[in-house]
Amino acid sequence: MQTGLRGRDLIDLSEWSRDDIDTLLDVAMSLKRDRALGRAHPILKDKTLAMLFFYASTRTRASFEAGMTQLGGHAMFLESRTSQIAHGDTAKEIGEILGRYNDGIAIRHVDWGAGNSYIRSVAEASRVPVLNMQCDIYHPHQALADLMTIIERFGDPRGRTATISWAYATSYQKPISAPQSLALLLPRFGMNVRLVHPPEFTLMPEIVARAEEFARRAHASFEISDDFDKGLADTAVIYAKSWGAVNTTTDEAEGKRLIDQYSSWITDARRMSTASDDAIFMHPLPADRNVEVTDEVIDGPQSAVYDEAENRLHAQKAVMALTMS
Repeated sequence: MQTGLRGRDLIDLSEWSRDDIDTLLDVAMSLKRDRALGRAHPILKDKTLAMLFFYASTRTRASFEAGMTQLGGHAMFLESRTSQIAHGDTAKEIGEILGRYNDGIAIRHVDWGAGNSYIRSVAEASRVPVLNMQCDIYHPHQALADLMTIIERFGDPRGRTATISWAYATSYQKPISAPQSLALLLPRFGMNVRLVHPPEFTLMPEIVARAEEFARRAHASFEISDDFDKGLADTAVIYAKSWGAVNTTTDEAEGKRLIDQYSSWITDARRMSTASDDAIFMHPLPADRNVEVTDEVIDGPQSAVYDEAENRLHAQKAVMALTMS
């Protein structure tokens, strides 16, 4: 267990060591156990987390707010469009000022080409930890909760295969950050990763290169394919969700046209049956039901989406407890 995490920013889990992440998981499991037993853990009594949102949220806001309350502290909700941020507050000013008012700053900013750089600018100016609630490149707390869920289901995940796949969706062009953070994290724990997507829906080349290097170091495999059915065969984890073609085009209409070419990319019962007998389906939610995944799968016995959503709470509490105490 690492004991020197106080004051650390969490923007990308790749910047944390394997030992650091093991500590986060250990504390998350402990806090989940305490919650199940009704044991209070006011580790952050009288502490305040400023939560700044540039992007709408359900699970992220609810889990961070509930988590701070359960840790004995308070979460302050700030929305960019209804604050002076919309009228000129700079990232440096936000870091300096919110860092003096609060004990931590959490930010969700997924605008392509802007989110990660904004969060890092705030962190550079802040005297307190800055936590990435999701940006255009990374979604570290989601990936941490995903890994926690996989470990709960399978124990040591080393040698298991996880398929991170693109899926069709009609609601909007979803951020690329969730699959990128997961692709970076799972190989570090010895999982064999299959990255499956149509040719136009690549992840960032530097992310893929880093994921491949993590897999090499862990003696795991990292494969890339554009064959959806082949990618799901005999896998232990199906993590199938949509993301935008941001590395191909920034034009919304062209992105929508590309998405509509692959309307058959849906996880249904037939495809689920080709995975391992004990395989689980995962999705960070919200899912486009009967578009990305059928009701039969997402509500079926192999679905882990609600455990995964719950683990956002426990994983994030571990991060806050260790960095803000």
